Amino acid sequence: MAHTIQHLSHDLYPEPGQEHATGVPVPPFHPTVAEEDATVLSNMAVNAQYWHLVIQASPLAAAASPGQFYQLQCPPAHGAIPYLRRPMSLYGTDTATGQIQFLYKVTGSGTRGLSTLVPSDTIRILGPLGKGYDLAGHLRHIVVIGRGVGLATLAPLAEAAHMAGIGVTAILSARSPELIVSADRFNMKGMSVIPVTDTQGNSDPAWIEQALRGLISADRCDALFTCGSSRLLRMLRALAVEFDLPGQVALEQQMACGLGMCFCCVRDFASAHGTVTRRVCLDGPVFDIRETLA
Repeated sequence: MAHTIQHLSHDLYPEPGQEHATGVPVPPFHPTVAEEDATVLSNMAVNAQYWHLVIQASPLAAAASPGQFYQLQCPPAHGAIPYLRRPMSLYGTDTATGQIQFLYKVTGSGTRGLSTLVPSDTIRILGPLGKGYDLAGHLRHIVVIGRGVGLATLAPLAEAAHMAGIGVTAILSARSPELIVSADRFNMKGMSVIPVTDTQGNSDPAWIEQALRGLISADRCDALFTCGSSRLLRMLRALAVEFDLPGQVALEQQMACGLGMCFCCVRDFASAHGTVTRRVCLDGPVFDIRETLA
């Protein structure tokens, strides 16, 4: 019986390079996701709330696109042992060197554990995962809008657009000017940066909406990209519908496996056939902004 099962298994799932039972050659398997121990190169606080982690991994692990994410096995801290891996958006990557960057805010046991990492420590990673941003189409000038750590996933997107010859305006939101992250990174590439903060009174979605309407009327916005904030998402979705603009949003969601198997990250989306349920980790985390319900 065992031999029969083994024989059937070989017929149904032959080794790459061999032939299927039907005589059809099996194409070689090319993995796109790595699970490995990465080495910490640096881990520093960039301001009072956010940290910048740089790790050394394999070229396969570093072969990520803007908008994709990784699952990180965070170390224990202060007696707390994070059981599940934590999803972390890509902040930057270099396939040639294998370096991967993350920007994170210390909010719970997982990120507290991350903040204890020092150079030469190792961390278990799984990724890259999910579907990233899509810059396809005849885009001339995009607008990226993000708040806080949500800017992490927008920075590599803006750089990819800049390298493709697409103009970029970045609206960066935070509680106060000293908490705005990535402004220097955008400025160094010659992108237009509009900082908005709670303390200055211009971070409200209504103010940002007026700024966007000005950019749209000046023909400096033919696509919208954002991450995280539900208030911003509702406003941007309405603008996208009103002006028939393409747009994408990277969603933040609690996850367990990150591979689409546990269905812990599902949420509702609009479709031509009504409301549908999708998995953020596998079907996203980047979605069409007009289909995303806030």
